[in-house]
Amino acid sequence: MARSEELSITAGQASLAGTLTLPDAPPVDDAGRGYPNVLLLGSWMPRHREGAWDRAGHPTWFAPAAGREPGLLARLAAALADWGVASLRCDPRGCGASDGAWESVPLFTKIDDARDMLAAMRSHGQLDLRRTGLLGHGEGAVIALSVAIGDPAVGALTLIGPPARSWRDVLRRGVAARSRGGTDREHPIVATLDRWSEDVIERAQRREDFFDLRLPGGEVVRLGLAGVEQAIHTPALALASMLHRSISLVHGQADVWADPDESDLLASVLAKSGNRPSRRVVQSAGHDLDEASDALIGELADDLAARLQPRDLPPVLVALEGMG
Repeated sequence: MARSEELSITAGQASLAGTLTLPDAPPVDDAGRGYPNVLLLGSWMPRHREGAWDRAGHPTWFAPAAGREPGLLARLAAALADWGVASLRCDPRGCGASDGAWESVPLFTKIDDARDMLAAMRSHGQLDLRRTGLLGHGEGAVIALSVAIGDPAVGALTLIGPPARSWRDVLRRGVAARSRGGTDREHPIVATLDRWSEDVIERAQRREDFFDLRLPGGEVVRLGLAGVEQAIHTPALALASMLHRSISLVHGQADVWADPDESDLLASVLAKSGNRPSRRVVQSAGHDLDEASDALIGELADDLAARLQPRDLPPVLVALEGMG
């Protein structure tokens, strides 16, 4: 069982809407600390806090819902609560009830937003500052790596469907995979991005400001290219070489957004950097793990919960902890 609190988080000049999911039972900790906790970060394209496509905010961009709802992040939040772990998930900028425009948000702003989400969690009196983890899905995996590198209080990460190479290479391989099977091509925004992917890449590398994606119905989506350029030059491989943490990699065998061998490559770099990553491939599952059973989602939550061991805190968090 779980209970939820709705939060409004200040991120720069924007307000992000989020849901903090708390276990129904009181925290079980011999030291009297609060709940271990995890920040959940979603994948590419406009998605709401549950992890599914943001159809309400962008109704002309996506086909009607046909798969499992409410979404991967919501399923994980419920499973984590069953294991006594609190979690926060937020609508990204321009999605759900959050401020902004999704199509113009740079990658580095998304990373800053994740740091602000962590700060909001740490100001909550029921959470244990010494037992914090990150779970990133797709693009969220890159954001999680970026945040963890500079935050020694983050103890464990789970990366689902993570890329390893440059966004340019991951996009090209994804376009090829989706063209072979048609997966997700029913969504106008996906089909249009795939059609114009090489133009988007070329113009981003020339540091142009934007590219107009014209959807089949005539709507024009002005895609900001600063975030594309940043993603091209911020591959997860480079980030992984700077990280020393407990890391679990999970990949759907039928992922058409980040090929499963991205996890292989990422695991290799993590191991060379002194980590001992685990890797799991979910057979017949796609990028969102819609095909994964609730039991398997529970296993992923259990694995992350077990790795949330207490860590030493930097002085600023020690002071915050002392304030209760």
